[in-house]
Amino acid sequence: MSMTKTPRSLRPVAVRKSFGNNLDAATGKTVSAVASLIAVASVSSGAQAQQSNLPPVTVDAPVQRPRPVASKPAADQVRARNALRRAAQRQQAATAPVVNPGGLAADRDPYANPAAPYMATRVQASGKFPEPILNTPKSITVLTKDVLEDMNATSLKRAILSTAGVTLGTGEGGNAFGDRFFIRGFDARNDIFIDGVRDPGVSVRENFFTEQVEILRGPGSTFAGRGVAGGAINIVTKQATTEKSFYNMDTTFGTDQTKRVTLDVNQVINPTLAVRAGGLFQDADVAGRDFVKDNRNGAFVATTWKPVDAVKVTAGYIHTELTGVPDFGVPYYRPSTASTAGGPFPDFGANRNNWYGQINRDFYRTGQDIGSLNAEVQITPDLMVSNRFRASRSTQNYVGTLPESPINATPLSASTLTMNPQSRLQITDVIANQTEATYKFQDGAGFKHTALAGIEVDRERSSIDKYLGLTSEGNGVPVSPSGSPTGVSVFFPQDTFLPGKALALAGLPTKIGIDTVSGYVMDSANYRDLLILNGGFRYDNYQINTSGYGTVGGVSQFGQQSAEFLIPNFNLGLTLKPLPNGSVYVAYATSANPVGAEFDGTSTAYGGLTPVLNGSTNQIFGPEKNKAIELGTKWELFDRHLLLTAALFQTTKDNARESQNITAATATATCPYPVTVPATTGSVSCITAGAAYRIRGIDLGVGGKITDKWSVFGGLVLMQSEVTQSLAPSANKTLYPTNVGRPLANVAHESFSLLSKYQLTDVWELGGQAVYRSKIYGGTLLAANQGTSIPSYWRFDMFAEAKINKNWQVKLFVNNIFDKRYYDALYQSAAPFVLEAPGRAAYLVISARY
Repeated sequence: MSMTKTPRSLRPVAVRKSFGNNLDAATGKTVSAVASLIAVASVSSGAQAQQSNLPPVTVDAPVQRPRPVASKPAADQVRARNALRRAAQRQQAATAPVVNPGGLAADRDPYANPAAPYMATRVQASGKFPEPILNTPKSITVLTKDVLEDMNATSLKRAILSTAGVTLGTGEGGNAFGDRFFIRGFDARNDIFIDGVRDPGVSVRENFFTEQVEILRGPGSTFAGRGVAGGAINIVTKQATTEKSFYNMDTTFGTDQTKRVTLDVNQVINPTLAVRAGGLFQDADVAGRDFVKDNRNGAFVATTWKPVDAVKVTAGYIHTELTGVPDFGVPYYRPSTASTAGGPFPDFGANRNNWYGQINRDFYRTGQDIGSLNAEVQITPDLMVSNRFRASRSTQNYVGTLPESPINATPLSASTLTMNPQSRLQITDVIANQTEATYKFQDGAGFKHTALAGIEVDRERSSIDKYLGLTSEGNGVPVSPSGSPTGVSVFFPQDTFLPGKALALAGLPTKIGIDTVSGYVMDSANYRDLLILNGGFRYDNYQINTSGYGTVGGVSQFGQQSAEFLIPNFNLGLTLKPLPNGSVYVAYATSANPVGAEFDGTSTAYGGLTPVLNGSTNQIFGPEKNKAIELGTKWELFDRHLLLTAALFQTTKDNARESQNITAATATATCPYPVTVPATTGSVSCITAGAAYRIRGIDLGVGGKITDKWSVFGGLVLMQSEVTQSLAPSANKTLYPTNVGRPLANVAHESFSLLSKYQLTDVWELGGQAVYRSKIYGGTLLAANQGTSIPSYWRFDMFAEAKINKNWQVKLFVNNIFDKRYYDALYQSAAPFVLEAPGRAAYLVISARY
């Protein structure tokens, strides 16, 4: 049977493409989709009818009802709609896989703004800080993954020293060249945390396993426990992700003989399990310092398992080992103790590269082994229970040489010094467990609460020993009564290559044990994103025991000492939100420093607890009390891609401990407890409590993008400090009759840093960094009372980056581009040694991303 083919123009195929409204060309009126279907069907039927002689069928299309005229939305409705749209966009961006702007496949920083990687939006501890950084009433500086990379910050020290408001300290022994930082003027060497758990081990920390670094400024014992007078540092480690697999490698070559390779691999096993592993190798010298070595190696592994949506289990292990030749810096020139003139000897003609150690003897090995096991269980949509377990061991093992007691000569180039050996083997073991429950609810007044309750149990143990026989290794070398080589030239050190000797430990270690049981509660109450209230309370049961050996009457004796403190602390905060992208806040917080909390101190004079030997006594004082108030504001600008922060703050410390040297004639009158003055030295250290300090300042910060191509990160901190009460005499009565009124030591009262990067093309980026530190004064404990100082400085770095393709990029760094001679820290003595910073160095980093 033959059929007549329907003309193409009459086929109803186009009807299936659209079911929207159509415009009638004759009347200008819209015709509904249903009417269109009927009309097309009619035409088709008409064609069929012509072939079958059937009468045509006519269908009238229904007329669409007129639409009501829409009213214009009010201004507040427009703002609310735009705010909801931006929030949805940010939520979508935060959950979507991210590739960096250059197209290189990379692991995503989970705490940074994907569109502005220099800007962090949250901190890791979401339970203790449930609100975004914008709404948190506290000054928080976050060095994101991209910031660390563009700083070329391979160690925590390098990252922190490029940040405003933080300076480096040093010591004669103990943590002499490790991570000893001062935040807002207060010692924070024991206030370093890894993934929210305290890391009390004396160490030098690498960054190859680090996701980001968080600096929480101001007292915070509610959040962190003991200490935290000026603030705390939290290292966020890299975690495995089930989002995607990636394979990263960075290879670095430097003009300071640096050869460095890092690996970072994330493998998704299945949708519920992922494993991430990385490695490090580094062989390097230090620019501008002879003989100093900085070798490193390490590895990490992390796993994430999500058997069901409500359960998440993570585990990780980190191993680092840093070895090399230590650098205790350069000697300090001082015309007389009655003068504030002088400074580090390189500023008076000595070679900045001079190293004053013994290459056949001096060494260091700093290592860490850290294991973690964490679990989160979402019991209900509003209730989550989490547990974090940590076991770690940190080792600091070194022999080094301090360039001390310089003897000035005429000409100055004939000056000499004493090479004072220092040594330590310190092993620190930590077991810690934190259990927390977070509950979200809304009260009858409309406040949305995030309440947290937690229990923390910590067990910290440390053993501290030293090496014997560190006297002159050469025949005929003049030595001091202690056996240290004397007469060493400041300008041309001649004892660098003395033959070494076999080292032997004393075998009489000082042992320190700290046990802490803590309970804490916190609550953040948010009223319609207009008013946010938060507060917290923490109670610490802190117990310390120390034992060790000392000499009494020429006889070695064993002694011990213990103490227990019950320490309450709290914090309060109020945040107002005048606009969705801004906040104004006021906060108040307390903290406490109990005696012995610093793990590198073997005596009360250095923050430790001195063992009591037979025939001696030692007063145990109550904790130092810290209080702080802060008034600040935070704003997200430029389409909320740039975070600006500003804060005024004041921190006070009461019942601070002081140390003074007393003689037999003054012991009874000036020391609050009985002491025995050794006949060999004629003096002894006496500890008193009752000093007070105050520090005030302004803290400004910026992080994010000004334009799509211009990223910035930095800050400005201006501080004023003062000793308001002191019972101890000044270390230099000639210059300063009293400590009262003196500024604090080890503090750069003005500091500035700015990291900036601009994307020139799709291939090229250019950036740089400027860092400023004002003059830092030396002094005993915290008072600047010695008349010593290191000068202010500016340092400039730069880098250029080329993206070869989606998998490869090359980056060139030049640190300290003007080869500025500057110094990081100085010791507290009247003739201190000074830590000299590295000179100019260039690094080529080749990166692969798959």
